[in-house]
Amino acid sequence: MANKKYVVDLTEGERTFLLDFINRGTQSARKLKRAHILLLANEGKTDREIAEALHTSTPTVQRTRRRFVEGGLDRALNEDPRPGARKKLDEKGEALLETLAKSEPPEGRKRWTLQLLADRLVELKVVEGISHETVRQVLKKRAQAMGEEEMGDPQRGSGVCVAHGRRFGRLCPALRP
Repeated sequence: MANKKYVVDLTEGERTFLLDFINRGTQSARKLKRAHILLLANEGKTDREIAEALHTSTPTVQRTRRRFVEGGLDRALNEDPRPGARKKLDEKGEALLETLAKSEPPEGRKRWTLQLLADRLVELKVVEGISHETVRQVLKKRAQAMGEEEMGDPQRGSGVCVAHGRRFGRLCPALRP
């Protein structure tokens, strides 16, 4: 244990907190596992022994030790926020997409498809590339935000549909059977 880089040395208060934390039983499985790791590490168990006892990997044990030593109990138990991918469309791009979806479809088409909308956004240089699924998610989000208001123009029968004639949720009454 002397050559361990990250030695877990819990205070009595931290140990009591972890025991209460485990006994409450309302925490996520990951947090409970991390609490068990810290308690076993405090007892002097090796990473391999802890990993085998808790049915986890040695790197998980090492990572939990390191997070405790570097950031304390809160950092060891909780995950860091994940950045996620940047949004493809900003508010201006979303508004343009909504306007496109409500506009006349291209010549020779009865209505907009999600792929046509995605292609048009690329043509207009709003984005370098965007999938039809992203277009669907944005339109769905904006339609829900509008409440009862629908996308598309029911008088013209225009709206948005996905490929193969399937409907796009509650976008346009003209698309409903």
